[in-house]
Amino acid sequence: ELGIRIPRPLGHGPSRFIPEKEMIQVGNEDAVMHTLFADSFATLGRLDNVTLVMVFHPQYLESFLKTQHYLLQMDGPLPLHYRHYIGIMAAARHQCSYLVNLHVNDFLHVGGDPKWLNGLENAPQKLQNLGELNKMLAHRPWLITKEHIEQLLKTEENSWSLAELIHAVVLLTQYHSLASFTFGCGISPEIDFEGGHTFRPPSVSNYCICDITNGYHGVDEIHASPTGSIPWFSLLFKSTESVCEVEALMEKMKQLQECRDEEEASQEEMATRFEREKRESMFVCSSEDEESAPTRDVSRHFEDTSYGYKDFSRHGMHVPTFRVQDYSWEDHGYSLVNRLYPDVGQLLDEKFHIAYNLTYNTMAMHKDVDTSMLRRAIWNYIHCMFGIRYDDYDYGEINQLLDRSFKVYIKTVVCTPEKTTKRMYDSFWRQFEHSEKVHVNLLLVEARMQAELLYALRAITRYMT
Repeated sequence: ELGIRIPRPLGHGPSRFIPEKEMIQVGNEDAVMHTLFADSFATLGRLDNVTLVMVFHPQYLESFLKTQHYLLQMDGPLPLHYRHYIGIMAAARHQCSYLVNLHVNDFLHVGGDPKWLNGLENAPQKLQNLGELNKMLAHRPWLITKEHIEQLLKTEENSWSLAELIHAVVLLTQYHSLASFTFGCGISPEIDFEGGHTFRPPSVSNYCICDITNGYHGVDEIHASPTGSIPWFSLLFKSTESVCEVEALMEKMKQLQECRDEEEASQEEMATRFEREKRESMFVCSSEDEESAPTRDVSRHFEDTSYGYKDFSRHGMHVPTFRVQDYSWEDHGYSLVNRLYPDVGQLLDEKFHIAYNLTYNTMAMHKDVDTSMLRRAIWNYIHCMFGIRYDDYDYGEINQLLDRSFKVYIKTVVCTPEKTTKRMYDSFWRQFEHSEKVHVNLLLVEARMQAELLYALRAITRYMT
């Protein structure tokens, strides 16, 4: 009667891919999770949907929140409003309106100039100059050279200091990879953001007032059912097929371990297998490969909207392989970051290690399983797509352990996350728990972040020497 528009949530729960009933419900969490929720609320000013999905893995979430807090709020080379604006620039490269919206709010909250939000051309020249590095890091980090670094550090009045640049690079890579997590887990928009709510129709005659306050959406329960009208025998067949998939994967892991124990491939053979896997990764592409033009709302925060991911080794173009033995995170990147931006190297190192080593020794319904071989295959496959090679790894294992639908999902989430679909998420590891799929996404985002960092830090090291 008063004409007040009543908002209601559009989605059910924090993820479009994971049924709400399978999420950890706020109010039912244990003491450790409760502390993490409190920390997240204190850091971000809200309990956001990323946190509600990441809490499947409390140890990782704790490390992630510590890193976020340090990068965005603690003393550092860059002013607070610059940090949030760089987060906006990075998330916008992948059309991630979820993260853009979060940081637009934070940018204004710390006193950022609203005019900058009208488009990158309204931001200071110093931030505009970061646009080139942002797009290369997001889409083709192997093209970054010491000349790109020199350009940013040597520009007369708008130059960056080394410490500021390290801070900016860490923020850019953090938000590119967080965009991968957001799309890979199907994170729903927050209720107070565009796309997170709709409004009640003016007439409420079909609903009881208590339905409205309880968030009842008027959805017929039959249509809301995840099985819908799929015949039971079809579901039974799919379930049996999925169980066989898990058993087959475990059998392959066992066989590979036995082969490893019996014989070791020569260095030449290992190099050949890497090149073969690198070439094959070019032919893995998203089945939903239509171009989606970024909306003006997001694209105004970056330049050159046509610039996107292109495979590392395309015909007629040769970029030398990045050998981890020559420049690694452990031996080179870590110390460079820690020297120029104290404590951040330590925080990132902890986050990488937790994601890589995280295990509950389970695979779907199986317990007491050593999953290290599988985790290493996923991590090294991502680095292989970026042209990064480990001399001591047999890349032949990747084809044995990662099937095509999984590779499509990995490549999409890491390289063009905005194209990730629920169908891709559903199509890999069908018998695995959602928490295990979230763990896969943690591996993807940390491997991606480390790959981007390695290229940027190597270019900075070359500039310095």
